[in-house]
Amino acid sequence: MLAVGAIAVIGYRIIGGPDVTLLDAMYMAVVTLSGVGYGEIIDSSHNHTLRTFNMFIVMIGVAVAVYVFSQLTAFLVEGELRHLFRRSRMKKRVADLTQHYIICGLGETGRHVADELLKTQTPFVVIETSTEAIARLKESHDERYNDLLYVTGDATDEKVLEQAGIDVAAGLISVLPSDKDNLVIIVVVRQRNPTIRIISRCTDLRYAERMVKAGANSTVSPNHIGGLRMASELLRPTVVGFLDLMLQQKSRTLRVEEIALPGASSWAGKTLGELDLHDRYDLLPLAVKHTNDADSPLIVNPRAPTKLAAGSIIIVLGDSENLIRARADAGR
Repeated sequence: MLAVGAIAVIGYRIIGGPDVTLLDAMYMAVVTLSGVGYGEIIDSSHNHTLRTFNMFIVMIGVAVAVYVFSQLTAFLVEGELRHLFRRSRMKKRVADLTQHYIICGLGETGRHVADELLKTQTPFVVIETSTEAIARLKESHDERYNDLLYVTGDATDEKVLEQAGIDVAAGLISVLPSDKDNLVIIVVVRQRNPTIRIISRCTDLRYAERMVKAGANSTVSPNHIGGLRMASELLRPTVVGFLDLMLQQKSRTLRVEEIALPGASSWAGKTLGELDLHDRYDLLPLAVKHTNDADSPLIVNPRAPTKLAAGSIIIVLGDSENLIRARADAGR
């Protein structure tokens, strides 16, 4: 459309004669291309060349103008502009995140991971190649997914991981169907962020050791977990029923979680009895670990005199909202 307009202005200026100014030529081009047609301010009645040129501009220019206007209308009506603004706003929200979690892959396993993070109000970003998978999740009539943060692209691409905030993320879960792709993600992520916690899906147990050597903190085999779950259903159905009720209860989000005490925590130096987690936060202490070191012993069913220190981790059972309050107080 701009090209046709430029040709029209130049043609009117040259063919119209020396009396035609640039403003006259531009005005003539605009009224002709728009189809308004106020009148010929450049007289073509005695200039057959100019009239022929004008006919060419009307036929070609109006057709182009109608096409451009129709596409622009469709762009606005179909919500493309709104979608563009939403994507821009989402990129800004992702860029503002720190200490969040990244889910690579939104398949059947990834959807369960996302659902759990939503229930526990944990900030996260999804990386998914298929926009259809994201659309299906948003169309699941679950309002929690309306504000889902995601990045479209290949999770094995370092630039895509960078868009998801891999340098400032607290953890990453890789649940792609291919063990080789998960292994590539582990290598790339560990090089970019040495302190991030990486959990990877591992279909073939032969890859589990390679993934750990590449930098994964832990690997999970769906087949292995599924087998243990079936055995538990057979041997201890009441315990499994309790755990299922805890995970599926809609009125409350009961979870077994951990509270880590930072170096400047006001809880450091106090005992469990002094904190009184049960009465203050409705949380049940299950175990205490004094450091995050794998060799540190785990104190199961700790007593009230158990003293805490900076770096201690308390494993508790309770509602997610109460846990958020306790974590906030522990960090002060």
